[in-house]
Amino acid sequence: METAVGLLRGLRALRGFSTLLAVSALLQAAELSAEDAGGGMEELATEKEAEESHRQDSVNLLTFILLLTLTILTIWLFKHRRVRFLHETGLAMIYGLLVGVILRYGIPSTSYHNKTPPSCSMKEGPVSTLLLNVSGKFFEYTLKGEINSREIHNVEQNDMLRKVTFDPEVFFNILLPPIIFHAGYSLKKRHFFRNLGSIITYAFLGTAISCFVIGNLMYGVVKLMQVVGQLTDKFYYTDCLFFGAIISATDPVTVLAIFNELHADVDLYALLFGESVMNDAVAIVLSSSIVAYQPSGVNTHTFDASAFFKSVGIFLGIFSGSFAMGAVTGVVTALVTKFTKLHCFPLLETALFFLMSWSTFLLAEACGFTGVVAVLFCGITQAHYTYNNLSEESTKRTKQLFEVLHFLAENFIFSYMGLALFTFQNHVFSPIFIVGAFIAIFIGRASNIYPLSFLLNLGRRHKIGGNFQHMMMFAGLRGAMAFALAIRDTATYARQMMFTTTLLIVFFTVWVFGGGTTPMLSWLHIRVGVDPDQDLQQCGDSFQVLQGDGSQQEGQSKTKQESAWLFRLWYTFDHNYLKPILTHSGPPLTTTLPACCGPLAHCLTSPQAYENSEQLRDADSDLILTDGDLTLTYGDTAITANGASSIAGRKGFNDKRNGSTSEEALERELDTREQEMLSRGTRLVFPIEDHA
Repeated sequence: METAVGLLRGLRALRGFSTLLAVSALLQAAELSAEDAGGGMEELATEKEAEESHRQDSVNLLTFILLLTLTILTIWLFKHRRVRFLHETGLAMIYGLLVGVILRYGIPSTSYHNKTPPSCSMKEGPVSTLLLNVSGKFFEYTLKGEINSREIHNVEQNDMLRKVTFDPEVFFNILLPPIIFHAGYSLKKRHFFRNLGSIITYAFLGTAISCFVIGNLMYGVVKLMQVVGQLTDKFYYTDCLFFGAIISATDPVTVLAIFNELHADVDLYALLFGESVMNDAVAIVLSSSIVAYQPSGVNTHTFDASAFFKSVGIFLGIFSGSFAMGAVTGVVTALVTKFTKLHCFPLLETALFFLMSWSTFLLAEACGFTGVVAVLFCGITQAHYTYNNLSEESTKRTKQLFEVLHFLAENFIFSYMGLALFTFQNHVFSPIFIVGAFIAIFIGRASNIYPLSFLLNLGRRHKIGGNFQHMMMFAGLRGAMAFALAIRDTATYARQMMFTTTLLIVFFTVWVFGGGTTPMLSWLHIRVGVDPDQDLQQCGDSFQVLQGDGSQQEGQSKTKQESAWLFRLWYTFDHNYLKPILTHSGPPLTTTLPACCGPLAHCLTSPQAYENSEQLRDADSDLILTDGDLTLTYGDTAITANGASSIAGRKGFNDKRNGSTSEEALERELDTREQEMLSRGTRLVFPIEDHA
């Protein structure tokens, strides 16, 4: 009996244990199913977030495309109605402002209100990427920048605002290269090199003067802000110099567009265009040198002579290295297009030209140089050499391709400027700093233009008149380069204040000065409707002229020829050696190289050089002229390269300048011995007026 009872109890216990096991198994299964469901929900949520993010990215890009489309249509309307008080870049900025207002105030946003963000302490400083362990799962976070502790509860979480704020590298690596390359590739070399000395003076010495004048004035403004209690964080002297460097980069795109449309004086156009192209390159290298200024010792913001000269060395090294890299890339492209038959495949030829040109910028940046300088001189080299090797179809394609890219990139940047005024979340508006900056840039520009013009006029035959100087002072607009340099680093309080002030300066100069260009041209009595080809009469005083009484006016000619000796040497060398080596134009190397170099000359000379009796030359290569290429009008004398001349009446000369083709001329022989230069069988004429 007892045995049966014990057996019964054992069976009950076993049944209870099995029930317990079953319940435990059910609980584990439930937990697993819950985990699977939770994991599935997380994956689904992640997929939805990715899809939503993709959709927002598409909306952002569509917004900018619609902005550009609207800008283009408005530009057409303005051109159709001949409206010149507002340029296309100003329009793009206005449309960007409107969209920025809508995104900022028309779309609801969430924030950290009434929420306490998690906090943790780290012994090391901030890192760019942070791995966070949350309940056994690792999450990656990227550093966005420092947030003021007083504004930690007002951090905007609007995804649209965050995503329309582009990475600054997008501007430098994608948008700036076509703008800078187009400036070099479309350069009118004839008038640019006629004023090269003045352009280099304004670009190098003038930018340095402007940088230091603005930097020192802004340092005084910063000290004033400290006195009145308006400065809430650190702002060093090197920061002021950096601001002076980036704001010295002029971009008179509005003025130059109006000049081009009205055909304003070609020398004034060349001075403004050349200065803006070169001083962009100087400004970016100068800003890099200022950033590299690091005195030794405890206080890293005091003056140190060794650190100063090190920065000067860095400036020279970066600029020369970037220049060499751009020129070498252009030479390599010229050789590839010359010694291959890519011209039989225009599409491949255009694609190679595009990739080689763009890669110059990235290669320079990767090597620690400045891509802006490299791609600028690459464009100049490509226009001078590679352009002559391209097929007719590729020449049109490359010109149009970079013109379209330049137009779209520039208007995109100006649209983004308007957008950034409302979407950028770290603006620092300081009225004292902003007003001081406006005053400083005007003083800096005046310190650049007027003293240097006075010094240049001491050695120029064709003086830079007072009206030209006033126009250059007025045309010192700020634009894409200043904005790109300012937005590249906005991590600190000082850089954020610089960025905000730079935006306002760009707005003011583009709208006010750009809109006032046409009235200013009229008020300063600057010539418009000038034909660049006929305007070559300005350089006619580089020739000897026989007057009506047979006397010879050679004093001015000798002075001019002596002052242009450096250009003569370069163009002689270029015409006789570099162009035949790198292009299909120029005289055959067999006629210019010594006889001992015969095999090498035959190898490097292309068959086209022998076939073409009239040497190939691009439309802008008017610095080297052959027989019959030149007809100049100087005073009452029309001069041709073969020695013929004609004496025209003053009335006929004036009629010609006014567009009339009727003029009475009397032929007269000129002594051309001082006008021509024989170099190994190739006669060169140098009608170059060295204005510098």
